Amino acid sequence: MRIDENQGVSASSKHLVFAYYVTGHGFGHATRVVEVVRHLIAAGHDVHVVTGAPDFVFTSEIESPRLKIRKVLLDCGAVQSDALTVDRLASLEKYVETAVVPRAEILETEVEWLHSIKADFVVSDVVPVACRAAADAGIRSVCVTNFSWDFIYAEYVMAAGYHHRSIVWQIAEDYSHCEFLIRLPGYCPMPAFRDVIDVPLVVRRLHKSRKEVRKELGIAEDVNVVILNFGGQPSGWNLKEESLPNGWLCLVCGASETQELPPNFVKLAKDAYTPDIIAASDCMLGKIGYGTVSEALSYKVPFVFVRRDYFNEEPFLRNMLEFYQCGVEMIRRDLLMGQWKPYLERAVSLKPCYEGGINGGEIAAHILQETAIGRHCASDKLSGARRLRDAIILGYQLQRVPGRDIAIPEWYSRAENEIGQSAGSSPRVQANENNSLVESCIDDFDILQGDVQGLSDTCTFLKSLAMLDAIHDSEKSTEKKTMRERKAAGGLFNWEEEIFVARAPGRLDVMGGIADYSGSLVLQMPIREACHVAVQRNHPGKHRLWKHAQARQQAKGQVPTPVLQIVSYGSEISNRAPTFDMDLSDFMDGDEPISYEKARKFFAQDPAQKWAAYVAGTILVLMTELGVRFEDSISLLVSSAVPEGKGVSSSAAVEVASMSAVAAAHGLSISPRDLAILCQKVENHIVGAPCGVMDQMTSSCGEANKLLAMICQPAEVVGLVEIPNHVRFWGIDSGIRHSVGGADYRSVRVGAYMGRKMIKSMATSILSQSVSSANGGHPEELEDEGIELLETEASLDYLCNLSPHRYEARYADKLPDTMLGQTFIEEYADHDDPVTVIDQKRSYSVKAPARHPIYENFRVKTFKALLTSATSDEQLTALGGLLYQCHYSYSACGLGSDGTNRLVQLVQGMQHNKSKSEDGTLYGAKITGGGSGGTVCVIGRNSLRSSQQILEIQQRYKAATGYLPLIFEGSSPGAGKFGYLRIRRRISL
Repeated sequence: MRIDENQGVSASSKHLVFAYYVTGHGFGHATRVVEVVRHLIAAGHDVHVVTGAPDFVFTSEIESPRLKIRKVLLDCGAVQSDALTVDRLASLEKYVETAVVPRAEILETEVEWLHSIKADFVVSDVVPVACRAAADAGIRSVCVTNFSWDFIYAEYVMAAGYHHRSIVWQIAEDYSHCEFLIRLPGYCPMPAFRDVIDVPLVVRRLHKSRKEVRKELGIAEDVNVVILNFGGQPSGWNLKEESLPNGWLCLVCGASETQELPPNFVKLAKDAYTPDIIAASDCMLGKIGYGTVSEALSYKVPFVFVRRDYFNEEPFLRNMLEFYQCGVEMIRRDLLMGQWKPYLERAVSLKPCYEGGINGGEIAAHILQETAIGRHCASDKLSGARRLRDAIILGYQLQRVPGRDIAIPEWYSRAENEIGQSAGSSPRVQANENNSLVESCIDDFDILQGDVQGLSDTCTFLKSLAMLDAIHDSEKSTEKKTMRERKAAGGLFNWEEEIFVARAPGRLDVMGGIADYSGSLVLQMPIREACHVAVQRNHPGKHRLWKHAQARQQAKGQVPTPVLQIVSYGSEISNRAPTFDMDLSDFMDGDEPISYEKARKFFAQDPAQKWAAYVAGTILVLMTELGVRFEDSISLLVSSAVPEGKGVSSSAAVEVASMSAVAAAHGLSISPRDLAILCQKVENHIVGAPCGVMDQMTSSCGEANKLLAMICQPAEVVGLVEIPNHVRFWGIDSGIRHSVGGADYRSVRVGAYMGRKMIKSMATSILSQSVSSANGGHPEELEDEGIELLETEASLDYLCNLSPHRYEARYADKLPDTMLGQTFIEEYADHDDPVTVIDQKRSYSVKAPARHPIYENFRVKTFKALLTSATSDEQLTALGGLLYQCHYSYSACGLGSDGTNRLVQLVQGMQHNKSKSEDGTLYGAKITGGGSGGTVCVIGRNSLRSSQQILEIQQRYKAATGYLPLIFEGSSPGAGKFGYLRIRRRISL
């Protein structure tokens, strides 16, 4: 199409030559550059576009001899492993290859070229080296963008290692050479630029009306149409007819010529003009990018989007979509499974309300022209690296998203010598005004202390907390049990007083499992699902008591005394009572707290209220272990998204969140480690479940996207292990209920402690015989055996302190496979486990439970070392092999189940099916936690293909068993990292 020379920017009296550099990050940048370039050419200027994009992107819209295209790629953007996942390490490595290694040659070439075309001005969207090349050539420059690569790559450096940080410093310094930034809506923090001019959306113009487009495509006006726009990525996806509501059509962009589509899907031509198609559609389904978002807003087309992993520009564009009521988020699982209907139906009910300008291309071109002829000037520059400090600090505050614990990178805080100042001295910054998620969850509360950290589940909990008054007065709910919970919670708090909120996640047992009570190294990942607890303390005279609690105190003839009232959501799922209350004086026996044994019997009186031991038990443990006395009444609300009986530590999450909230409300300072150990006492002694400490430690001390490495002797954290960018973990629930209080788990623990006692006894006997032999004249035998080694084994505290080779050499063939409880007691008196009791009439497996932790400790150490080794298929295969070994060792102990075995077999089948794509596969799986059901942990390559295989396993399991398993993916911070919130309800005047 030929440019109308009289349209857009008014012609300048001076003919100018612009060099316009375009990033290699997708077509979106090139398409918006077209709009700016079109207006510059219409004003009579020459524009040399430096790009890696195909010529047709520009020539289909601009036919003019003033447009010159130079095919050069000077950066690479973000490298994607698939349509929805950015490979952070590959992105940095590609940038090094493209822009860092040949940097000197690039600068020399670009300076020479700029002089050769007699460039008057340089524009960059948003190639860093272009700004430096312009400065070296003595030419002024400006950037036009909504994000900059220093901000995007900063998060990648966190994952890839601080040795890549020089990339970010160099990019920031390059940007600092430009005059100013022409900033587009939906922008990220970009303090590397000194001055900023904001412009409206830059949007490609429409060529045809909605009616014309539909007529050409043969689509009636009354037919609902969705355009599938994933940037040419969906060619390998399995599109399904039933994905669309009845009567709908889907127009597919980027489908391959050979791809067969269902009858309600229509393949668009490769040269189809996307803006016209979007404007003629009723909604769009795709991934977020500047082009898709700007066109959806401009044409008021609702956008159903799927998040992309590590695409750091996305949250800011998403906020803009949601602010203008133009966005509906679809979870990735539903995209892959074809569950589109509810999202599409929701989308067409939206009323997009963007009324801002869409002539950003024209305005940007005018600014560039005026600047080039000298009508804009800039002030003195600051150091780009100094401004980058602000970008990282601001960016990581605003970039917090559910399941990811974002913080200032360690390498950044260590870099003060490189930039001459401490990172801690950065200026205060304001939060993003468009961060609607966080703003909406705090509208009803003043947050006096703490930070929601951008966690959506915390925001949702606060919103539900604020709605309790309304729910208390409402009769709309059709679910009587749910209504009973909500009404009880509605009367729980005094809204004029402060409330304390804590959060603790469940955990996925990656390696270690039941070896924790034998002192093993374990590797645990805090999961996305978490428990929230809200606590308020009130003077007994001001406490809002439930009617039966009032009646109980009146019957005792008491003046108001401290009362504990608990409401727990989810009672209808677990068939338990939703409320629990007791006089806190019932925890006292005279001047001292009651014994744990008495408390266990107290909570066991009513099976429907036995759950309260996990919550109220934290109060008794604080009284017993720390000497705390509670003189005020306590109201406590529990809301947990960690499903029960799935082997992901739902009980630990409840215990840790409850104790954290109670401690915060009473001003108790307890370290995360100490709090975890106290919570283990709740489960061991009051609930009566003989668990190790790893569950509570992970829930309390864990960090998002890291494995907590801990030696359970008894609870020593040895570090946090970064999960490599190419590795991903999933949990798949078997549907078979798991309980650490179950008979199998308990008997295996008893067997392990029996084995330890026998090994100690054998070592003592060998040591005694060796000493006797030495005294008899054979000292070489004692030297060969090693007296120090035998002494250590004779006093063995933990089975995991015995090496596998030593176990095989000396003890393996002497341990019995099984032993009757009575026989063991007669020979050894006791197994020295404080939380289990031997049943004399029961036969216990001994050899397998004793062998498992010895070898598991070795496997975990190997796994940890491999996880940080060089990336390769061999690495992943070895990691997966260790998971399989662990799984079969569980089974040898008697802790397997048909369901978990089936899931592991499905993973193996998927791994070894040669017909499947090798890109993005699964490598191993194991049963987790206490075994005998629950969840299987799966390791695989971090890619879309792996996610598809997980979903395929889910469907195969359902076909075989009738049960659709839950899938756990993602991570979130532990209770210690979250801290607590101190909030007060805002009272409307």
